[in-house]
Amino acid sequence: VVSTQSTGKIHTRVVIVDGPSGTLKKRFKHLPCELPLQKKSIGNKVHFPKRKDVACVRTISSHINNMFTGVLQGYKYKMKSVYAHIPININIINDNTHVEVHNFLGEKFVRRVNLLPGVTCIPTGNK
Repeated sequence: VVSTQSTGKIHTRVVIVDGPSGTLKKRFKHLPCELPLQKKSIGNKVHFPKRKDVACVRTISSHINNMFTGVLQGYKYKMKSVYAHIPININIINDNTHVEVHNFLGEKFVRRVNLLPGVTCIPTGNK
């Protein structure tokens, strides 16, 4: 369902969703479907579907709903690091934009991960 704060456009099975958090674009050209744009919703039609085509109908509608959720509210991802035998040490450096992983699988090599722009890493403490 298209809300008042976001807009949706469709051109040859390419869905573009604009909202306050940005723009998302997704191609559905590999699926045999028709995506009609109504006043306040985006339809999803498949003519003479086979079994796999029927399975894709719900997937397409879920993708489009998630696109609207992403441009309106955004998403928050949580990552948890655990170990079973060899202890892992993780350090967050450079204003929460870089992560260092020490002793991964017993390696002496320190793995450094540069986070993407706009992504920050906040530790929650030891649990």
